[in-house]
Amino acid sequence: MFRQLPLLANVAAFAVAAALVWLAGTRLARYADAIARVTGIGREFLGLLMLGGVTSLPELAVATTATLQGTPALSINDVLGSAAINVVILALADAVVGRGALTGILASPALLLQGVLGILVMALIVAPSLTGDVAVLGLGAWSWALLLTYLLGLRLVSKSHAGEAWQPGGRQQQAPGDDDDAPPQQPLRGLVLRSAAAGAAILVAGFVLARSGDALAHQTGLGTSFFGAVVLGFSTSLPEVSTVLAAVRLRQYSMAVSDVFGTNLFNVTIVALVDALHPGGPVLLETGRFASFAALLALALTAIYLVGMIERRDRAVLRMGIDSIAVLLLYAAGLAVLYRLR
Repeated sequence: MFRQLPLLANVAAFAVAAALVWLAGTRLARYADAIARVTGIGREFLGLLMLGGVTSLPELAVATTATLQGTPALSINDVLGSAAINVVILALADAVVGRGALTGILASPALLLQGVLGILVMALIVAPSLTGDVAVLGLGAWSWALLLTYLLGLRLVSKSHAGEAWQPGGRQQQAPGDDDDAPPQQPLRGLVLRSAAAGAAILVAGFVLARSGDALAHQTGLGTSFFGAVVLGFSTSLPEVSTVLAAVRLRQYSMAVSDVFGTNLFNVTIVALVDALHPGGPVLLETGRFASFAALLALALTAIYLVGMIERRDRAVLRMGIDSIAVLLLYAAGLAVLYRLR
C-alpha cells in the first residue's frame, strides 16, 4: 500500500506517526514515575521492564511487518541502529541536566549491570557472522543464546535492586527527586490503563513508521541497510527520546538511563522474533558486515558511558560530560562507516 503512495504522502505519514510516538512516549515516562512511587518498585528495574519494553514497541512493529514483507535485513538494521541511537540520546539528556556530567550523578550498581549485559548481547549478535549458526527448534542457536541472556539479565537486575550488595565509594551525588516519595495523584489502576493506552498508540504508530519507512527506503534510494539503521532507527527511537527527556526533567536520572539500557536489552528478543518469522535459515547469518558494525558501534557507545559511570567525574564541557562528547564524536564517525558499508 505505502509503496504505491507518492513520496510526499509517505513523508507525511512518517512524520505524523513519529509525532504520535513522541507524544505517547512523553506521557509514558510520567506514568512510569507515578507507578514507581505508588508501588515502591525501583526506578532502575521499572525503567528496564516497563519503559524498556513499551518503548521498544515501534521496533517490534517494524520487525514484524518488515520480516513478513520479506525484508528481515530492514528489521535487524532498525534494531541495531536504534540501539546505537538510544545511547546517543543520553548525550541529549546530559545536556538537559547541564550542571555536570550525567554519569557523575548516577550511583547504582543495577545500571552498571544493565550496561554490561547490553554489551554482552551486542557481542552475541556479532558472533554468528564469525562462527556461523545452526537452526535449533526454529531459531538460530545464537538467537537462543540471546534470549537466555536476556532472561538471566532480568533476574540479575531484579536481585541487584533488592540486595544493593555494594555502593560506590568517594563522592556520591544523590539525584534530587530520586527519593521523592510524594503520593501520586492518580490510583494505580488508572495509571496502568493510561500506560497501556500510550503503549497501544506507540505500537500503532510504529506500524505506520515501518510501512512508510520501507517505502521511503526504496523511493529515496538510500536502501534498507542505511535507511533502516539511521532514519528508521531514529524514528523508532523517538519513544526513548521523549521518555528519557521527560524523566530527566522529573529528575529521575536513574530511570532515564535504565530506559535506554533496558530498551537495548529488550530489543534482543525482537531479533529472536525476526529469526522465528523468517522462513529461511538463521537470520543472523544474513545480516552481513553492515549489521555487525552497527552492533559493535552500539557496544562501544555503551562502554563509554560505563567508563563514565565508574569514573564518576563531574567535569562538563558544553553542558555535557566528557563521555557524552566522546559518544557524539564516535557516533558521527560510525555513521560515516555505515554509509560506506550500505
